Amino acid sequence: MGKLEVLVDALDYIEAHLTEEIRTEAMAEACYCSKSGLEKLFRQVNHISVHDYVVRRRMSLAARELLANPRTRLIDLAVAYGYGSNEAFARAFRQVWGVMPSAFRGRKRYSELFPRLRVPEEEDLSMGRKRVDITELYDLFRQRCKCWFICCDIQRLIPINEISHAAGDLAILEALRRMNDAAGDEDVVFRIGGDEFAMLTNTEDAGCAEGIMRRILAENDKCIEWEGRQIPVALYGSLARMDEGTLRYNDLFAKLHGAIDAAFKQSQGL
Repeated sequence: MGKLEVLVDALDYIEAHLTEEIRTEAMAEACYCSKSGLEKLFRQVNHISVHDYVVRRRMSLAARELLANPRTRLIDLAVAYGYGSNEAFARAFRQVWGVMPSAFRGRKRYSELFPRLRVPEEEDLSMGRKRVDITELYDLFRQRCKCWFICCDIQRLIPINEISHAAGDLAILEALRRMNDAAGDEDVVFRIGGDEFAMLTNTEDAGCAEGIMRRILAENDKCIEWEGRQIPVALYGSLARMDEGTLRYNDLFAKLHGAIDAAFKQSQGL
């Protein structure tokens, strides 16, 4: 089983067991991999441990429920998400949201849709924009099931990496910068592969999505500078939209990667 499939199965497992005890050993067994291998892969891709990810997902759902049903008893939420006391639940909630549940209950809305993931500064590719994890993206897509995705891939990244992997990292940052600069306030840019990216827009208008993509591609062949050397960076681009209805993670990622493959073939005249 490939790494992407393992990650997909792990995320599906977590979502299916959020209100139950989640043991990493049982998850690894369900994903047909070792516990250590799963934990390493999860941290490499999501920049967070399995345990912390589960806590964030549970507290995200608990926060949503607090706003939707302000009279919900905290002890009921605590029990629903596997905590034996109000105190333990409140500590976990504050760890994620920065406030106690009682203070959060009075909010009129989310300050943002979901909590941000914490990533080291040297790996912070969000460029100051809202950052979501894969599960949060999937939930957001369900709300925007008719909106367009813009999928991009870096052209000729291998020759850049042959110059230096540091130069390749700069090219990745440059690609994300271009996408973030073209994105609107409600658009979400995320990474789906080593040098493959997608933007979930907030528009159902294909023309509007194409306009965003044209702004991204208009910067093709602009250069990054590495150790005094000017290196051009260009992207492929393509649009995609999911079919309505609930999708599994692998459906979502297969469609996005398919759009990128189509953009590559078109550029090659295939």
